[in-house]
Amino acid sequence: MCEGVEYNSVTRRRFLGFSLAAAGGVIALRPRLGAADGKKTENSKPQEPRPANQPARWAFLSDTHLAADPENNYRGHYPYRNLEKAFAQIASDLPEGIVITGDIARLTGQMGDYENFKKLLLPSVGKRPIYLTVGNHDERRNFLDAFENAAGQMQTVKGKHVVMVDAGPARFILLDSLFLTNEAAGLLGKAQRTWLQHYLQTCDDKPVILFFHHSLRDTDGDLLDSLRLLDLVKPIAKVKALVYGHSHEYAFSDYEGLHLINLPAVGYNFSDKEPVGWIEARLTGDGGEFILHAVGGNRELDGRAQSLRWRSR
Repeated sequence: MCEGVEYNSVTRRRFLGFSLAAAGGVIALRPRLGAADGKKTENSKPQEPRPANQPARWAFLSDTHLAADPENNYRGHYPYRNLEKAFAQIASDLPEGIVITGDIARLTGQMGDYENFKKLLLPSVGKRPIYLTVGNHDERRNFLDAFENAAGQMQTVKGKHVVMVDAGPARFILLDSLFLTNEAAGLLGKAQRTWLQHYLQTCDDKPVILFFHHSLRDTDGDLLDSLRLLDLVKPIAKVKALVYGHSHEYAFSDYEGLHLINLPAVGYNFSDKEPVGWIEARLTGDGGEFILHAVGGNRELDGRAQSLRWRSR
C-alpha cells in the first residue's frame, strides 16, 4: 500500500459477510546451509523428520519496507529494527520455513534495500527456506537480481512468477499481484488466473493456501481482480485460506468458508491501533493455529492465538 492511502469500508455488494500495484514476481531463497533439502554440508545438519501428528510450524510476514539506510523511519517506526526483532524471535525457535508476502523494499525496490534485507536475513534465519512474493513497493529486475537462488517449484505462467511449495500438511501457492512499482493497486491477470484454475482442478486434494501481496478490499488500491479470484476458488474445496498483506492491518475473516488472513506489517503501521509484527502458523491437515508476535505498534494482542478449521466443501 502507498503511504497516506486510507482504506474504505468493504461494500455489501462486494463481499457479503466479509469483515475485515503489469507483471510482478515471486521468488524463494534456498537455505544458506542446505537445510531445506536435507543435504548435509560441512556446517549443517539435515532437519529431523516431523512426526505425523505434529503441526508444521511456519512464519508468515509481510510489508517489511526495508531501506538501504537502517535509520530510515516512518511514523516513528524503524523498519530495520522491527525486522531485526522479528528475525531474532523466529531464529530462537526455527520453523520449517518462512513466507513474506511482498513489499520487501521501502518504496521503489532499490538494490540497496534488498541487500540490507539479506544482511538481516542470512545470519539469523538463513537455515530455513525463505519464500518471497513481490509487492507494489518492489521493483522486479532488482528483486530478481538480488534473490537469484530460487527454491520451490516454479510454475510456468506468462509474465508472472508463481511458486508452489510443499509445506507438509498443506500446499502453498505463491501468486504474483504486482502491477506497477510504487502504485498501490495490484492485479493477478487473466493468464495467472487461468493457470491457477487449471492447476487447482488437476492437483491432488491436499489443503491449499494461496499467498499474494494485495488485500481484498473495495478500493482502487487493492487487488483489482479480487472478485474474479474469489469466484474462481470458492467452489474448489481444497483451497482453504488466502493470506496477504498490503493494508498494514491484522485481521481474520471468511468468505463463504474461505479463511482470509490479513497479515500485519513488520515495517510500520498506518494506524496506532494496529500491531507491527508477524504470525506464527501451526498447520495441520484440518486447520491451523495462528499466533501474533507483535514487535511494535499496538501490542495488546501480542501472543493471541487464532484457531481456524478448514472448510470441508
